[in-house]
Amino acid sequence: MPIVVDIDVMLARRKMSVGQLAERVGITPANLAVLKNGRAKAVRFATLAALCEALHCQPGDLLRFEAAEQPDAVPTTR
Repeated sequence: MPIVVDIDVMLARRKMSVGQLAERVGITPANLAVLKNGRAKAVRFATLAALCEALHCQPGDLLRFEAAEQPDAVPTTR
């Protein structure tokens, strides 16, 4: 998936555990792990806002776009 979740990076920077963050955000550690490991299909803006508030960061600190590698295009001739 081209969206990469960097919650683990922010957790390390803040020296916070998954359990502590889950408690502060109000979600289960299991649901936070799904999001953290990039297996979530969606995230509510309210959850994203709560994560940013708890980690004192911006949404871009938690989520980033990473384009898939595209093979070199082969020119076609006619």
